[in-house]
Amino acid sequence: MKIDRLIGILSILLQEEKITAPELAERFEVSRRTINRDIEDLCRAGIPIFTSQGAGGGISIMDGYRMDRTILTSRDMQMILAGLRSLDSVSGSHYYGQLMEKLKAGSSDVISGNESVLIDLSSWNKDSLSPKIELIQDAIELGKTLKFMYYASGGNTEREMEPYFLIFKWSSWYIYGYCLLRNDYRMFKLNRMAELVHASDFEKSG
Repeated sequence: MKIDRLIGILSILLQEEKITAPELAERFEVSRRTINRDIEDLCRAGIPIFTSQGAGGGISIMDGYRMDRTILTSRDMQMILAGLRSLDSVSGSHYYGQLMEKLKAGSSDVISGNESVLIDLSSWNKDSLSPKIELIQDAIELGKTLKFMYYASGGNTEREMEPYFLIFKWSSWYIYGYCLLRNDYRMFKLNRMAELVHASDFEKSG
């Protein structure tokens, strides 16, 4: 959808010093002409975007620019922060909390002091889950298989899998990936996993 692409372009411009229209066209899989129209639409919306030609040229946004309340309302920001807070409740690091502070600092004009939504995804097993979640996230990012003992009603087995996704569902955490023991895709519950370690490298398809 066009609105999703416009938000995506704005997000990139806020994070990167400069980018070219062909690079944006490749990222969003559209034509350069479409990107040029999108930039024109953002300019009409009041976003201070500059373009420069020649070697070293590209598209950039004015230094110090911040998104105003026409893009994110107070309720929007409260829901974003609630979501980040929920992730931090199970994370073994303070990454989401730090990201939350960055958002607050850059959007103080749209965040009210009254926080009406609080989400806590942590469980009684938080101390054992947080290290597992951090290790699994690293394995997914680095393309590492995972080895672990899996305890289930049908018996205990030693597994190795290619991890693809962490899933939070109905108050429990799961990992989804390709099980090398069963030669099929499986989903495992984290609190039934023990002796979890990184194993060999693998290359994700698709």
